[in-house]
Amino acid sequence: MEWHSLSEFLAMGGRGGFVWGAYGTMAALMVVEPLLARWRHRAARAAIAERLADEAAARAAGEPR
Repeated sequence: MEWHSLSEFLAMGGRGGFVWGAYGTMAALMVVEPLLARWRHRAARAAIAERLADEAAARAAGEPR
């Protein structure tokens, strides 16, 4: 394909909405996914730390597991 102007390039032969929509969706997912992974990782670490603290407190109190 050959484009003679920026508007022709952005229109992509009438399919620009699909093309640029796909690029936009992919860009958004590439930003959101690492943020969600970071959030899940922090939540898992906090849950593990809480469980370890509960187990340590139970041992200190002499309670069975």
